[in-house]
Amino acid sequence: MGVAQLVPEVVSWSKVLGSNPGSRNVRISTNEIGSLWAPADSNKQPLPPFSCDSTNPSTKSYPFCNVDLPIEKRARDLVSRLSLDEKISQLVNEASAVPRLGIPYYQWWSEALHGVGGSTPAQSGVSFNGTINAATSFPQVILTAATFDANLWYRMAKVMGTEARALYNEGQVTGMTFFSPNINIFRDPRWGRGQETPGEDPFLTSKYAVSYVRGIQGDSFEGGDLKDGRLQASACCKHLTAYDLESWNGNSRFTFNARVTKQDMVDTYQLPFKSCVQEGQASGILCAYNFVNGVPNCVDYDLLTKTVRGEWGFQGYITSDFHAVEHLYEKQNYSKTTEDAVADVLKAGMDVECGSYLANHTKSAVEKGKVSESDDIDRALYNLFTVRMRLGLFNGNPSELPYGNLSRNDVCSREHQDLALEVARDGIVLLKNSANLLPLSKSEIKSLAVIGPNANVSDTLLGNYAGPPCKTVTPLQGLMNYVKNIEYHEGCETINCTSISSIKVVKELSKSADYVVLVMGLNQDREGEDLDREDLVLPGQQQRLITIVAKAAKNPVILVLLCGGPVDISFAKGNPKIGSILWAGYPGGAGGKAIAEIIFGDHNP
Repeated sequence: MGVAQLVPEVVSWSKVLGSNPGSRNVRISTNEIGSLWAPADSNKQPLPPFSCDSTNPSTKSYPFCNVDLPIEKRARDLVSRLSLDEKISQLVNEASAVPRLGIPYYQWWSEALHGVGGSTPAQSGVSFNGTINAATSFPQVILTAATFDANLWYRMAKVMGTEARALYNEGQVTGMTFFSPNINIFRDPRWGRGQETPGEDPFLTSKYAVSYVRGIQGDSFEGGDLKDGRLQASACCKHLTAYDLESWNGNSRFTFNARVTKQDMVDTYQLPFKSCVQEGQASGILCAYNFVNGVPNCVDYDLLTKTVRGEWGFQGYITSDFHAVEHLYEKQNYSKTTEDAVADVLKAGMDVECGSYLANHTKSAVEKGKVSESDDIDRALYNLFTVRMRLGLFNGNPSELPYGNLSRNDVCSREHQDLALEVARDGIVLLKNSANLLPLSKSEIKSLAVIGPNANVSDTLLGNYAGPPCKTVTPLQGLMNYVKNIEYHEGCETINCTSISSIKVVKELSKSADYVVLVMGLNQDREGEDLDREDLVLPGQQQRLITIVAKAAKNPVILVLLCGGPVDISFAKGNPKIGSILWAGYPGGAGGKAIAEIIFGDHNP
């Protein structure tokens, strides 16, 4: 439904003017601005935010609305019409609306690491509070990469792009720029965010980056099919560069100085980003918090401008990580003043800040002569509006444009959920299978015991940066489809397993069942953003629990591990009472079904 179909009225708009103090809840006529956003109190379906409504005479004559002009000219025309204050309001992730030009509020920060959604709802451009309340949940990236299937990665990312555009069309998205994929190299196995990456291999990570970017942006698997540069959604490869530490041994990701040789930089850390740009044609790059050889990434002119834009030919926007500009002055003591922090990032080649520092201090930087409006700000805005135009957000009513037919019916479809199951099946790794214990016989097994703190916790399946899943199947639920007589015990109250719950009960349960499946490992309380591990062993008394159960069981047990980073299970390798070991990563909403299918032979890992 376009704006022309609305009765002219004056309404209170939500999310109109971003983070500028005192600028929210401005009363604006719908006819005056075209499509900005749906009224906060409207009972009608929300409108997707777009500019250049063909039925709006106030914007129809602007050259930046003329789809027959090259995007380069359109973007420059738009930037030329903005006042300094309006320009500054566009330099942050919560980019303010410009009502007089019919430009809606825009949120640059959305996530699609392994499914649409996943950042803090208040900070995300994606809402699940409308007709769509979930999205397809794919396995965490470390498991997806273990499929070693580039076409599968592409198909997965294509689903994310489709669901993102459907959410937009349903009025539940205010930004089509997604801060994904994470293509950092997982070099230290204790790193909490290694789960988000394809792993430690630069070649594999590069291939994943290309497949993901092409898929979500609407390109073909082979690449080169983005007509006129048009994007289904925008991919942003992160975190540039040499970032693989959260908080460990007194070191923080905000202030850590990664010392990297030139060869290691080229051969290891930069290779995925170069592939992301040159082969994938990514439209976004996110610079990391950390220093590299004494220089913070977001102020490194040689990195952002000479290398990424110059050598690699990047054409898109560069964003900071959350509050990275503020940290230059507040935490890193790199920039001498707040205005210097603004100047340092803009002159290095960064375009938009995830945060509010630029909104608060750029004008002062201009007044003090540290930042040039024409050279620094206009350059950044050209890059930003070019991407928004490539997304079709300045081409009028989206229902009449490519991807305009996508809707709630294209989210959580059976086809999409089947693909998520396929990824989980193909990513799970069989680490041990002594005496061909697996697969178990569906006809001969009369009873099964399922033990462990990860056996029936749906959230653990998802990993971090996960949006709300269409549905979840835990390992316990998956196994219940194969065996009627199942007994379950958590073994430990939490994943930390500070004590074993009811040892006597656990032993009796293990003795009585034909077979035992132990579901152990980690969760986001043990590894994640801002949370590195101190060691690689299973938490608390998990190892003891596994050993007790294996000893008590009448047959060798099956051990299933849910974790992103690696764990040391050398104790289980040579134990004959531990017959099979499955690594299942964080397998997504369908993970429990995939695990059960492998255990009972409906899928061969």
